[in-house]
Amino acid sequence: MKIIARTDTGLVRENNQDSYTAFELDGAVIAVVCDGMGGAAEGALASNQAVMAIKEYITERYYSDMSDISIKTLLIAAVESANRFVFNLSRTDEKYFGMGTTAVVAIVKDNELYITHVGDSRAYKKSGDNLYQLTKDHSIIQRMIENGEISAEEALKHPDKHIITRALGVDDVVRVDFCQETFFENDVLILCTDGLINHVSNEDIVNITADDCYHNYADRLVNLANSNGGRDNITVVIVEY
Repeated sequence: MKIIARTDTGLVRENNQDSYTAFELDGAVIAVVCDGMGGAAEGALASNQAVMAIKEYITERYYSDMSDISIKTLLIAAVESANRFVFNLSRTDEKYFGMGTTAVVAIVKDNELYITHVGDSRAYKKSGDNLYQLTKDHSIIQRMIENGEISAEEALKHPDKHIITRALGVDDVVRVDFCQETFFENDVLILCTDGLINHVSNEDIVNITADDCYHNYADRLVNLANSNGGRDNITVVIVEY
């Protein structure tokens, strides 16, 4: 499997509050993307510490012949552990109070994808010419779409599109979503923050990842997001089978 990643401050923000990691472990690929909130320094701290905590938790407990249910349990526990860590850290200094982060975490093993997430950072799978969103945003806008109050097109320009309803580190307990999908040869996994999805369409993602130049995918996506405004930090992690 091939791993490609890039994070970028964008054209407007002074600091990058996104963090990520991606690495191989006992025949699997582990990838984590987090988008911090709570002020520039605090958001960066929250996302960085969450990534480190999730990586450490998984690295210490993952083994190659884990069952599906064991991997699910591991992923959810890793995010819950990171949540407690960031929450406790936020209580050590009043300037950290209220800081938090999104998190999307994936394990790619054999022909399976295992994904957990909190917030509005996303996971997509591209298979052939089709792009599938594997995660559902925990956001006010997503709730409004599901209630029929606005359309998906209207959501792209809604002033509240940045407000999330679930985040890691804000409370001592967090609810974590999980999904499992098949992952075959030539499929592409994309983990990203909203700095990408607010500036790059699904059609753009499919087109940019259509050739065999996989090593350029992350750069192309980030560059396009910046060309379309770059109003937020942008992080992309790509895994290709």
